Amino acid sequence: MLEEFQTIELGQLSVYTVLTNLAVSLACGIIIALVYRYIYKGPSYMATYVNSLVLLSLITTLVIMVIGNNLARAFGLVGAMSIIRFRTAVRDVQDIVYIFFALAVGMASGVGLYAISVAGTIIICLVSVVLVTFNFGAPGKAEYVLQLIYKPSKDNESRIAAIMNKYCRGIRLSNLKSQGESGDIEAFYQFSLKAKYKSTQLVEEFTGLSDNVRFNLYFDQDEANVTF
Repeated sequence: MLEEFQTIELGQLSVYTVLTNLAVSLACGIIIALVYRYIYKGPSYMATYVNSLVLLSLITTLVIMVIGNNLARAFGLVGAMSIIRFRTAVRDVQDIVYIFFALAVGMASGVGLYAISVAGTIIICLVSVVLVTFNFGAPGKAEYVLQLIYKPSKDNESRIAAIMNKYCRGIRLSNLKSQGESGDIEAFYQFSLKAKYKSTQLVEEFTGLSDNVRFNLYFDQDEANVTF
């Protein structure tokens, strides 16, 4: 029975078919790479990764054509590929998705399913662009954390309250403590900015206060904080 599986061949690929499969795979791979380059917003963009998406699509097509309908080739290829070790860590979940995308398109092109390969590439790329354009999945409000250190007085507290009520909404006092011998008050507020204001305007307002009020403004804990 194993010998019968090893000799399964449903037909040889012509040169025209091979070139057509590779051409469709190349076109779809280039579209995938261009869309990835357009929608990627992270700080660690790599041109080599974009180029690899095109090559991955072509290589997958080639592998599928080599395997064909031969079970022995399939098992042999699995054994050969098992010796390869990829040590580069994937930076983003989106990178994994596009790797799988290129693999799927390469497989479809390799078996001659051109309509699936082209239609799938166009539809998925359009969905990707739409999701990024409309910022789908992003939180509705940007959360800020404000650390205030000030001398406790009615004047300071009223001026701080006036600024925060002007620029902020959803204000929540998360922590309040005394600075010890200095007598200063340290307060942490969480809030989101009102739609018509920017964080730079809030910073300018607090900068204009006296030296008795110092502040740190944090955003999402990933960006650099502003300290005065």
